[in-house]
Amino acid sequence: MHDMHPEFIKTMCDRRSGIGADGVIRVVRASSVREWTGEPSVWFMDYYNADGTTAEMCGNGLRVFARHLINEQLVDTGSFDVATRAGLKHVDVARHGLIRTDVGAATLVDEAVTVGLGEREWPAVKVDVGNPHAVVFVDDGELADLDLTRQPGWAPQDAYPNGVNVEFVHVDGPGKLSMRVHERGVGETKSCGTGVVAAAAAYRARTGFDSTIEVTVPGGELAVDFDGDDACLTGPAVIIGRGEFWL
Repeated sequence: MHDMHPEFIKTMCDRRSGIGADGVIRVVRASSVREWTGEPSVWFMDYYNADGTTAEMCGNGLRVFARHLINEQLVDTGSFDVATRAGLKHVDVARHGLIRTDVGAATLVDEAVTVGLGEREWPAVKVDVGNPHAVVFVDDGELADLDLTRQPGWAPQDAYPNGVNVEFVHVDGPGKLSMRVHERGVGETKSCGTGVVAAAAAYRARTGFDSTIEVTVPGGELAVDFDGDDACLTGPAVIIGRGEFWL
């Protein structure tokens, strides 16, 4: 495997000169990751954003990672643990090929945050899912009109010293949300697994809704269940190609 230098990752993720992707996941044993101090024999999801920066976790990436391990017979069961920079996460292969992942705690932070985009500003809910999120609830018609080619801003500036994933959420009905997301280091993406969990956690805290929450994103549909503060994310994961990349 090529060294994971930022320029190499940027080149791979470029949608014109590279493969095109929101990020890169390297499949390695945890023993090869210097900062990992847990069980060394588990598989480690070594995740990088499209701009070459590391990320603590990626909910959608975790499902794809699990699908790769299953397809390549690198695990011998449909229930196993994966190491990430946000800790150990459990994976179960659910019915109809869906993959259920233990994302861990989704913690709402009691801090006033404002998110701005263009001339608009909204109050945001600060949520920690092992990585930072700002969840904004928008009114009817606003979600489709957002220009997420722009970088959202936030205040206070020190609320997110390492950047933030911003989720714009519309409540479609009880337990049903629609969402668009601007991910740090990437821009707008079709989906963000931890962002979906953050949105569901913010909605749950806002309404008291305590059953499965379904979230529709441009890339499809995901489901979030909670056990206390701990969240499980369920959705599909499909490998669409294989190949070699030459610089």
